[in-house]
Amino acid sequence: MKNMKEEVLKEGELQSSESFFKWAFETRAKNVMAIYNGEDISRDRLFLNFTSHNPALVTNGPGGLNASIKGVGFVPKREYMEEVLEKYITHINSYKNDDKEYSQRGLKLLVEVLYDPAIRHTIDFTKIITLEMAKNHTWQNAKDNGIATYIFYQPPVVSYELRGKLEIDDDGLYKKFINAQHDVYHAPNMERWEKRPALVFHIEEVYNNSASKAGFGKQMKYPI
Repeated sequence: MKNMKEEVLKEGELQSSESFFKWAFETRAKNVMAIYNGEDISRDRLFLNFTSHNPALVTNGPGGLNASIKGVGFVPKREYMEEVLEKYITHINSYKNDDKEYSQRGLKLLVEVLYDPAIRHTIDFTKIITLEMAKNHTWQNAKDNGIATYIFYQPPVVSYELRGKLEIDDDGLYKKFINAQHDVYHAPNMERWEKRPALVFHIEEVYNNSASKAGFGKQMKYPI
């Protein structure tokens, strides 16, 4: 794939949105694998890479025009989710107090079931999932209409915008799965899952907002 700064499109031709998904997913994957492998990553590089995980979610409605930083993730396609969820639950149930190896085992599991390049075909790139923890402005707006935009930015020039619709999952598979995916690495607490619904963002449009010839708000071809 050509460097973003070098890519020049013919008139009327849409740039493939694959560059967004390669950036958003593979940056996260490489970060996770580097941490798991104990590679020496500078603090600055670590935080810069995390920008693919922490976009701003913009909504409007009863809660007012609102932007909120969210920790987001991709998940497997539905036909693979229950099998992966079983592995998550097994790992979570292995947690003991002061389990210093828990997070490392969790990273290994995430690499195996989510980030290994060999299983990329199992990942659902039509959705982005997050947990709703605050239940404040974003929650009010999502319950009202669900129209939303995610904006990603990685200094100095990389930026993407996703437009779509939020679906609230307060009792289904996505809620259980994304809570489990969060707790695979962090100290788990399954009791709090009931209070943390999932916001399932269905991607409808992708825009390249980067400061480049291919960017500045140009719509990208989606689906890929």
